[in-house]
Parts: sequence; structure tokens; C-alpha cells
Amino acid sequence: MLILLPPSETKRSGGTGAPLRTDTLALPQLAGRRDAVVDALVALSADADAAARVLGLSARQRPEVEVNAALRTAATLPAMDRYTGVLYDALDAVTLDARARRWLGEHALIHSAPFGPVGARDPIPAYRLAAGTSLPGLPALRRHWAEAVTAALTALAPAFVLDLRSEAYAALGPVPTGIPSAYVRVVADAGGGAVRALNHFNKRTKGLLARELAEMRPRVRTLRGLRDWLRGSGHRLDEVNGEWLLHAAGD
Repeated sequence: MLILLPPSETKRSGGTGAPLRTDTLALPQLAGRRDAVVDALVALSADADAAARVLGLSARQRPEVEVNAALRTAATLPAMDRYTGVLYDALDAVTLDARARRWLGEHALIHSAPFGPVGARDPIPAYRLAAGTSLPGLPALRRHWAEAVTAALTALAPAFVLDLRSEAYAALGPVPTGIPSAYVRVVADAGGGAVRALNHFNKRTKGLLARELAEMRPRVRTLRGLRDWLRGSGHRLDEVNGEWLLHAAGD
């Protein structure tokens, strides 16, 4: 099983790991595309005004330009520890035991904008870049990443994929059509048999689910097996038009 997680706009600063090496991250065949984005971000950061405009930064966020300028030299943290925000606060990876962290490292990729999908334990620096940003000198990130990421996932050949990404990040690397997958949306009952999409609880539920999987480490090898395990663990979900609608905890 492969779990695809979205990144978060908010991140921990600092780190204790060695500077970034794009060829040591998961899916090393993406190193060239990673380098292209990193180089474009570093070059853009030489003009703070232009960088703030391209990245959509407020005056308070201007220090993020310096963060990007240091992408090649900054200390790193494991990706699952780098990100903060609702999903990653619910995952709370720093409190997982060694076996759970190792399991995430083996089964989860976090799909970043500058580095593409990286392993949950891969060391990455802090950065500022969203999926919809257009960088000078590069095509749109969707064009830059999508085909290469899909090819890398094809080569990885997981038995099935649990896709917890947002639509914006799923577009940066669609799951190959030949690999069984489930794209998850988190919903709540709206009455009368209808459901409504969620935002905050969407992220929280996905983080809690990733944590539960890491802690329980279910021995499932098929998409059907995962679905049965989820239901057996008390998760309410329905399949609609090829998507899994997972109900928020307590709904």
C-alpha cells in the first residue's frame, strides 16, 4: 500500500539534518525536476520584491523569501516533522514510536510543490511554494510535474494507492490508471441522505487516519482489503463514482 499525503502551507523552521540532496529523496528519477524548481526558487529570491509578488506574500510573510534563498544550504527535517497545520497536527508524527515512523517512511509519500512526492522520513528544508504558483523560467507546475510523477509512480508499482491529497496536488501527479487506487474526500451528513464537503475536519480526519494506519500497520495487500479494514475499524465510507467518501470522525 502507498499513501499519498498533501503538504501544508505552514512548516517548522530550522532542523538538524544535512542540507538538501535531491537525488537521495524517494523517487530519485525526479531529481532533475526537483533541481529545476529549487534553482528557480533560489534565483527568484535574489529579487525580494519580485519573489513576494510571484509567491503572493504579504508584508508579514516577506521573510519566506530568505527561506527559499537558503534551500540549498538550510538544515533539514524529516518531511513528516517539517509540516504543521491541521492534518499534521492530527498526525503528530513526532509522538509516534519508531516502528510507526518507519512504517510511514515505507508506505507514505508527501507531495510537495518544489520536490514532488517525497518519503515521509525524507529530509527536506523549509520552503514557500504552492501548487498553483508559476515560477519564472519554468512551465506551470502541473506541466512540470504531472507526467514525470505519474511515470515514477508507475515504476514504483505499488499494489494500490490511498490518495489523501487535495485536488491541486493530485493534479501534479495523477495516479497511473493501471494501479488500483482510492481518492478520498472527507464529508459529513447534511441530512436527507446528502453529504457536505469539509475543510478543517477534512484535513484532521486524514491526519488521524494516517496516524491510525501507522500505529496499527494493517497487513492488507489489496484495495479491497484496505476497504474492509477501514470498515472493520469503525470508519464509515461510501464509494461514489470511483471516489471514497469518508465520514469525519464522530459524524
